[in-house]
Amino acid sequence: MMSNYHVPVMLNECLEGLNINPGGTFVDVTFGGGGHSRALLERLDTGRLIAFDQDDDAQANALDDPKFTLVNHNFRFLKRFLRYENAIPVDGILADLGISSHQIDEPERGFAHRFDAALDMRMNRQAGPSAADLVNDYPEEELQRVFRWYGELYNARSIASTIGAARAKGPINTTMELKSVLHRYAPRGKENQFYSQVFQALRIEVNGELDVLKEFLTQAAEVLAPGGRLVVMSYHSLEDRLVKNFMQTGDFEGKEDRDLYGNRNRPLEPVGKAIKASNAEIEINSRARSARLRIAEKK
Repeated sequence: MMSNYHVPVMLNECLEGLNINPGGTFVDVTFGGGGHSRALLERLDTGRLIAFDQDDDAQANALDDPKFTLVNHNFRFLKRFLRYENAIPVDGILADLGISSHQIDEPERGFAHRFDAALDMRMNRQAGPSAADLVNDYPEEELQRVFRWYGELYNARSIASTIGAARAKGPINTTMELKSVLHRYAPRGKENQFYSQVFQALRIEVNGELDVLKEFLTQAAEVLAPGGRLVVMSYHSLEDRLVKNFMQTGDFEGKEDRDLYGNRNRPLEPVGKAIKASNAEIEINSRARSARLRIAEKK
């Protein structure tokens, strides 16, 4: 199932970063196709692995192993469910952020601009407003905020007002309807990049991804045992900046807090610099091109 569901990026680098001890407790907060989890489980002896995934599709990939537990919830509830599983403290936490190739490749999920489908984009299809709800109901200034901050689009204001004018004539319910409304803003030769930024912005807002990431990072630092590792892979600068700032300073804005002796007050200690995928891996898996892997250790 996993091979066509989602190819794990930088698998060996992730496992090395976790510094696995075979009797430890580990967490994979983005189970997906189970690629990282399966490899991690192979390295455990008496240890245990708890995985999180709010997407019902991921349940079909659950691993049949007494050392494995799959929690069908968003990883923003990390601490709550680890407490429920009597699994605090943990020795390592892995997060492979963003969207799985399976989610992108399922047309009806509405994540990809190359398919004509309902504008959905919810990772948990039972919860909250869809991308279509945002596009049709958000005030223009809110849409402008979403496209500027999460899509990093310089012409966010024009995009928002064009959507406002179009939806006044009738709802925008599908990916192709949205693309046709915005086609004049797509730079020639860079259409895919433009639509990717538009869709990324909506997906981040629909799923509250950056707020979820902040909650997760804060809780991860709390549940790790001293010497435990946090390994996070991100795919765009907005996520990577939050991860980098938090690992380096304990603050999402990157503001340093120092004690009377000038020592940094931070819960985690970065281990090395950001790791990028090799050219060989990028050739096999294009998704690895934008990946940045960061590792930190609990002090």
